[in-house]
Amino acid sequence: MPRLISAPAIVEAAGNKPKRIEEYAGRVNSGHSTVSVARMVSPPGWVEPGQRPDFEEITVVLAGSLHVEFEGGEYEVKAGQAVVTLPGEWVRYSTPGPAGAQYIAVCVPAFSPATVHRDE
Repeated sequence: MPRLISAPAIVEAAGNKPKRIEEYAGRVNSGHSTVSVARMVSPPGWVEPGQRPDFEEITVVLAGSLHVEFEGGEYEVKAGQAVVTLPGEWVRYSTPGPAGAQYIAVCVPAFSPATVHRDE
């Protein structure tokens, strides 16, 4: 039988400003370890530490834009675009624009603080 997820779990975010993470499926809300799906609401001026996660992350920007730095370059990912980062790649996300961003992040396997490996 299909399982209804009636509401997301709110998960604490890293970074210099409060960012809302709404996890619909993953380790916290549904007990999934193989995948996590979360909606992010990131304010203007938010930046998080760089990271080198053990998971693949597919990020789909719904509104605003997401700045993505990586070894060798950077992208400005706008609404209607997506970016994919592979396990072991260094990446840093931020929302420097005046609109911030809303986006969906899908992590395979599921996001875990133990496997994100944030910069100190």
